Amino acid sequence: MATSNGQPHTADAVGAPPSVAAIKQAAQEQVVDPYNVSGGTDEHGNTKAIDYEALRTKFNTPPLTEELLQRFEKVTGKPPHRLMRRQLFFSHRDFDKILDHYEKYGFFMLYTGRGPSSDSMHLGHAVPFLFTKELQELFDIPLVIMLTDDEKFYHTRNKNHGEAKPGTMVDDYIQFALQNAKDIIALGFDQKKTFIYTDFTYMGGHFYQNIAEFETLLTVNQVRGAMGFDGSTNLGLNSYPAKQCVAAFPTSYPALFGRDDWDLVNDKLGRRTKDIAAIPTLIPCAIDQEPYFRLLRDNCGRMECPSPKTALILSKFLTALQGPGGKMSASDPTSAIFMSDTPNQIKNKINKYAFSGGGATLEEHKENGGNPDVDVAFAYLSYFLESDEELKEIETSYRAGTLMTGDLKKKCIAELQKFIGDFQEKRSQVTHEVMKAFMTPRKLEFSGNPHIEVSIPAEAPVDVQPGKKGSKKDKKKADKEVGKKDLPMHEKKEEPTS
Repeated sequence: MATSNGQPHTADAVGAPPSVAAIKQAAQEQVVDPYNVSGGTDEHGNTKAIDYEALRTKFNTPPLTEELLQRFEKVTGKPPHRLMRRQLFFSHRDFDKILDHYEKYGFFMLYTGRGPSSDSMHLGHAVPFLFTKELQELFDIPLVIMLTDDEKFYHTRNKNHGEAKPGTMVDDYIQFALQNAKDIIALGFDQKKTFIYTDFTYMGGHFYQNIAEFETLLTVNQVRGAMGFDGSTNLGLNSYPAKQCVAAFPTSYPALFGRDDWDLVNDKLGRRTKDIAAIPTLIPCAIDQEPYFRLLRDNCGRMECPSPKTALILSKFLTALQGPGGKMSASDPTSAIFMSDTPNQIKNKINKYAFSGGGATLEEHKENGGNPDVDVAFAYLSYFLESDEELKEIETSYRAGTLMTGDLKKKCIAELQKFIGDFQEKRSQVTHEVMKAFMTPRKLEFSGNPHIEVSIPAEAPVDVQPGKKGSKKDKKKADKEVGKKDLPMHEKKEEPTS
């Protein structure tokens, strides 16, 4: 297009900058699955915060309501953990049914895990373990922690197109897992109630029997649809979901409940049993792990020894230092505060990288206030500061512009330095022998609900068993209890004397 004097219009001239309209790009939708976490981008390429309500709707997981928190407090006799109160654990599947079961039968199994991609965990990894520890203490129940060294090996090799690069060998991931196990132990778990293992070193016996059976229940298309895989994904990753799913079955760990595993060498020929399968499991985890357990819940009732649908309590992500839209990553040191960081490293990372919701200038901040909703320092305080009142005061002052960004970062730095300093002191006391004690299969010691006789159903509920119609007669049979005297992992409780 030419101007009135015959010269080309500025917008059409060679080398002219594109118009604003021309540089707009297609907005990218958020992607959240076990291997990708992104809030997406807008039409200008700006990173968007993760929309947790949209994610909850997409996954069809109910919210963790105030009513459910009140029920939790009634059952446990304790107020909900700060991560529940602040909606950082914000969604669930069948958490209400787990509370029902605890009231009726007295216990359930906790299961969570960690994918060891480096020799030190970061704060984002610590959050679900801190919450899990609280649940274990409140309910007095057994806990299993799976370290998925094999899955991280598969994933890295898949990214490297099968190439064996230095630092990505099987032995590397086993060592990462062992170091991560020490990190987890240092968070304060009770060894009598906790079993930790790595996939490369534990799988066999009933665990592998469960894997083999569960693999027959999944199709390649189901796994690809849930995990986002395609034809170029290696076989290891395609087969892995069955392993993470059956790790939720108590029958994968017979020794923890005083039963024999299948061990021909030592003449232990135990078989999987329906009473152990009937123990329900609760999994605290970040919401990106939900696709695994959707596969699990769809198929757990089809096993030879059926299990109840696994319950989940799902968390948001601890945001990366750079701000909303992603999560901390072990592969990017500038995105995360590591549990091995020094006080000076913590200070420098918060001051240099932590995204601020404050005003561009001091005057602007005083006039308009800051936005704690996007401020990383405030976000970290919401995870680790115990006092609700103090956190609310910080939020109010920041919004009013009376608390400066620098002062907010100082509060965050001090809180994280204290938390990580205390952790590192405990970590130094975790010896190889201590780690071995946690990783040795043995009967766990727990008491469960102090108000009732602890027991388990004879088998899983009728509605999850194949071939059952759910008649009243069948329902009555399924509700038949095995008394505490028949459950070898418990000692009979002594009645208090007056």
